[in-house]
Amino acid sequence: MKKLFQAVLIGTAFIASSAAIAADQGTAAEAEAMVKKAVAYLKAHGKDKTLAEVSNNKGQFVDRDLYISVYDMNGKVLAHGTNPRLIEKDVSALKDADGKEFIKDILTKAKASGKGTSDYKWPNPVTKEIQAKTVYFEKADDMVFSSGYYKK
Repeated sequence: MKKLFQAVLIGTAFIASSAAIAADQGTAAEAEAMVKKAVAYLKAHGKDKTLAEVSNNKGQFVDRDLYISVYDMNGKVLAHGTNPRLIEKDVSALKDADGKEFIKDILTKAKASGKGTSDYKWPNPVTKEIQAKTVYFEKADDMVFSSGYYKK
């Protein structure tokens, strides 16, 4: 009976730690909700205030491994939740770990349909590991707002 209890206790601890790890990562639904929240913020507060808030790494648009990036329609970074060095840089030719020009993919899709998703590989800001990522994006005014979640 004691061994059964220990096995159940170990199993419960494993499940609890797995759930805690999963809770530390954003989901597809949370990434999409964050983009929609940023676009609503833009409509309520205007471009300048929105770009400043998106670039605030302690602000409301950074949550665990989720953050907002904002691009102009040519691929220049207007705001970034975790990497301020990218702001004002043209990243249109940026490639992921597999050589995919993912910013071009996002911009092409945004110009065509206004919103969508794109898959690529990118360093997770929390773990620093290169992981598969799916980004959700929406075009608002002359900008593209995006947020992605990392897949294990």
